[in-house]
Amino acid sequence: MPNSVNTNIGALVALSSLRGVNSDLDKTSKRVQTGFRVADAADDAAVFAVAQGIRGNVKAYASVQSSLAAGEGLGQVTAAALTGISNLIGDIKAKFANLADGSLNAAQRTVYQEDVKQLISQVNNYVSQATYNGKNLLNGTTGGTTVTFVADVSGTTLSLATSSSLSSAVNILSASFVANYTTAADYNAGITMLNTLESLVNTTSATVAAQSRSITLQKGFVDDLVDATKKGLGALVDADVAQESATLQSLQVRQQLNIQALSIANQQPNTLLSLFR
Repeated sequence: MPNSVNTNIGALVALSSLRGVNSDLDKTSKRVQTGFRVADAADDAAVFAVAQGIRGNVKAYASVQSSLAAGEGLGQVTAAALTGISNLIGDIKAKFANLADGSLNAAQRTVYQEDVKQLISQVNNYVSQATYNGKNLLNGTTGGTTVTFVADVSGTTLSLATSSSLSSAVNILSASFVANYTTAADYNAGITMLNTLESLVNTTSATVAAQSRSITLQKGFVDDLVDATKKGLGALVDADVAQESATLQSLQVRQQLNIQALSIANQQPNTLLSLFR
């Protein structure tokens, strides 16, 4: 290698090597700091484009999860109300049996009648208060004939059916008890209405349970699908931080060595001055 003060070959080689190390160091530092092997299009345009598409799907699935969770909530609230109504029907039947007792005096009959009124009032409360996020499947006045929920990113929906018949039966029962139940005929009429209401409650309970089960199963599937998608996305773009950390330390050592080599190379022309002493 010629000795020259115009071109320092050693310094150029050391500088070129240092540039390469600095470039690798910047990339590795970015991976350690962000946790991503592919953080943006500059890292790998093709992989980043695929990852962005997957991220869009995950966001869409998040909306689906939210919708199905709302369906689960409405189904659970409705089921709780129906269970409460079913229990109350049994209590009202027992009171009707008491009212059919001809040996009751006026005061006793009044007490039983007030008990029945309170129980029927509670049935009305269950119907009106079985509301979730502004939707009520029992009173037939909110949400139309069905309440639908998004089931997947393709727009498929699952529904929970409302029941105006149940609300009507409760109203008929409430209106009928304005008059006192004093005869066996009154008692039989009340039992008939209660049986009608009980049949509607059982039918509605079965319908809501089946529809709620579908929503719960779909939500479980979507949750699993989102988890699997996130795992796939991670395998595509996540950095192995442990490996990158080890690489970072290695590159830092190489950077220091290249800086020292460049310093030594830059001092080499000074040795030529000794030829003129």
